[in-house]
Amino acid sequence: NCTAEVLFVLTFTGTTNILAHTLYGIKHPVTAALHIVMGHVQPVDVCTFSTPSKLLRFGFSAMFGFGARTLALAEKHRWMPPNQRKDFAFIKTLANLRYAMTAVFFPIFFICLRKVITLLYLGSKDQWHKIQGHFLSVSIMAIPCLCSMAPRGLAPNTRLNNGSMALIVVQNTSRSEFIKHLKRYAGVKNQFNFPFVETYTVEEVKVQPRLKNVFDTKEDIYLNTTSAEGTYPWNIDGDLMEEASEVHVRVHPQLIDLYGVNTDELEGSKATCNCI
Repeated sequence: NCTAEVLFVLTFTGTTNILAHTLYGIKHPVTAALHIVMGHVQPVDVCTFSTPSKLLRFGFSAMFGFGARTLALAEKHRWMPPNQRKDFAFIKTLANLRYAMTAVFFPIFFICLRKVITLLYLGSKDQWHKIQGHFLSVSIMAIPCLCSMAPRGLAPNTRLNNGSMALIVVQNTSRSEFIKHLKRYAGVKNQFNFPFVETYTVEEVKVQPRLKNVFDTKEDIYLNTTSAEGTYPWNIDGDLMEEASEVHVRVHPQLIDLYGVNTDELEGSKATCNCI
């Protein structure tokens, strides 16, 4: 296991500090220091990202499609100030909203949550369920991913250490409907309560992009399905990863220990302060 001291430093890296928000309920270094002093240690699930031939990296969350293309475009404009760069990339990608032809595989044992209706499917882990189509976004998250832009979390249906991941698939839809979906993250309404959004609770996922280039945007290569080198952009914990082949994501329950608490427990208590 990695030491909690090193991971404490890592929690404050990145743009949105999702891990810090999820562990502490707030982005505040003094709060993190207090958790260290008081010895609050929380086991946390971690994902591995790999191809059929090699391990790529470890992480907590991944975005393929809209979130990845936005990050890739922002990385190409690092000469801009950070906030301006992020806004530019978001608006540019949204203006050129396109789908990617993608196949997603996961074991047939899963829980499907759609429009607050829960369906339970039981089967062998050796059997894989496949969904294929035109997706605007595919998100895979092992933790709730709280942040200032999504106070309920990007994946409120999962937990820090329940041994599962949230798979969120946004099918092709109109730009106006997609914007409504995105705006829901900032409020209290269910951001998944749309006919074009599917969410699953899974332990493993394989994402297999189609090789066919379905975009015709000429202004920026990262608004295409593939780059000139034939790779696809991924957003892994806010870092850009480019990969040409299928990516296999697997959750490893409680793989590491971090200083912090389960914020779900804080919400269920009578405490009125979330600073410690």
